[in-house]
Order: sequence, then C-alpha cells, then structure tokens
Amino acid sequence: MRVLCVDDERLLMEDTVNLCQGLDLIDEAVGFTRPADALQYLERECADLALLDIDMPGMNGIELAAAIREKQPKLPIVFLTGYAQYALEAYSVHPSGYLLKPVNKEKLSAEIAYALDTSRQERRARVEAHTFGNFDLLVDGKPVTFKQARCKELLAYLIDRHGASVTRREVFAILWEDRAYNRPMQKQLDTIIRSLRATLNDCGVGEILEMKSATIRVNPELIACDAWRYLAGDPRAEHAFRGEYMSNYSWAALTESLLADRNR
Repeated sequence: MRVLCVDDERLLMEDTVNLCQGLDLIDEAVGFTRPADALQYLERECADLALLDIDMPGMNGIELAAAIREKQPKLPIVFLTGYAQYALEAYSVHPSGYLLKPVNKEKLSAEIAYALDTSRQERRARVEAHTFGNFDLLVDGKPVTFKQARCKELLAYLIDRHGASVTRREVFAILWEDRAYNRPMQKQLDTIIRSLRATLNDCGVGEILEMKSATIRVNPELIACDAWRYLAGDPRAEHAFRGEYMSNYSWAALTESLLADRNR
C-alpha cells in the first residue's frame, strides 16, 4: 500500500513518512512539502491513502483534498493538523479521519486502519446518498441525473424512510400533496416510478429499489448514506451535519428537526 504525505514543514513531513514506513500495512510512503508537487505526482502515480496537513501556504490541505478528489474520488484522506478549529471545514471534503498533532505511531496506525476499513465499506456500496444540505445520489462517485424532478424526490423520500416499505398512496401524498389520488394521477405516479427504475437500471444499480404489488422501498444494505451514518454515531457524519437535511424538500423538515435535536 502506498501513502501520500503532504506537510509544508519538512521535518514534520519526514516524521510522518518515517512513522508510516514503520507500519506493517504500508509498503511505501512518499512525502511532499508543496501541494503542487503532490498533485503532479498523482498525475503519473496512484496512492492508496493521503495524509495531509491543513495549514499550508498557497494551497491549504482542504483545497488540496478537493483537488485530489478530482483525480482519485475514492482515495481515503486523513488530515493531520495542529489546529482543532479546522475540523468542521475539513469535513466538507469528506475525509476518512482527522488527527491532531503531535501524532504518534499508535494513533496513526489506528486512524489509518479505520480509514481503510471505512473506504472498503464505501467501495462495496457503489451507491451514496448525500442528504446533508440538498439531496443527491452518486453512483461510483458520479452524481445521477434524473429525467424528472419527481423521480429524484421519490428516491429521496425512500432514502428518508431508511428502507421501510411505503404504499403508493403514501408516495403520491408526498409528490402531489394537494392533488386527489384518482386514476389519471395514479398513471402519472406509474410514469414516475418507471422513469426512476429506468434511470437506476441505466446506472447499473436497479437492485437498490424493491417493489411489491402495493409497496416500494430501497435496500439500505446497498446504499451508503450520511444521515444513516450520523444516526449510527459515525463521528465523521456528526461533524458533517450542519443542521440542514434534504433542504430542497419541505417534507424533510421533520427528520431535519430530529437530527438537530440529536446533535444538541
């Protein structure tokens, strides 16, 4: 396994490289004091993990992480910093960990093991639901484009239900809260459901949607979701939640309130 280490202070960078080289699970550690050099390295080589300082001149570690994400979207990133106040901002790029300096071998080993295990879990789940802020669905790291806005809203509602089965009438009340559930509108709902299924099938993840004669649900075992991790006590998700949940849907306000209450 190859680890990329970036810190503008050479002695600290070298210390991190030496710590990594002393860990059995790491085959190679490469270090840089300039973010630009690290990015150039990733143009020609791949890494399995990145350990980044945050407070660096020019391009800071959070900006570097965002640039790395463009090259290797699934690369686990752990921030090593002497400043706790960067934690909330750092989680905007979804890091796998955050360690305060000075870092010792035991803490670094545990954080790397956690980051790699979490990364493996997220790779197994090809589908990611981002619910903090606006709702988005990603497949293999790429946002899914839906043919109709209500298709996306239907999936968002099923994600909100965390795998619970809902009836077609319940779904209709969410999508058309002010309309009567008559035959013409039932046909419109059928069209939305078919379009959603087609989009998921085109992305190769049609199995996340499960339908019976009168109910519909998502399979939560096939989806990684920030809100679900938050409810499970994942510290990364706790840092990422800033009080906004599926902000583009008014019906999500209740869940948003429940999440906010849990955070108090």
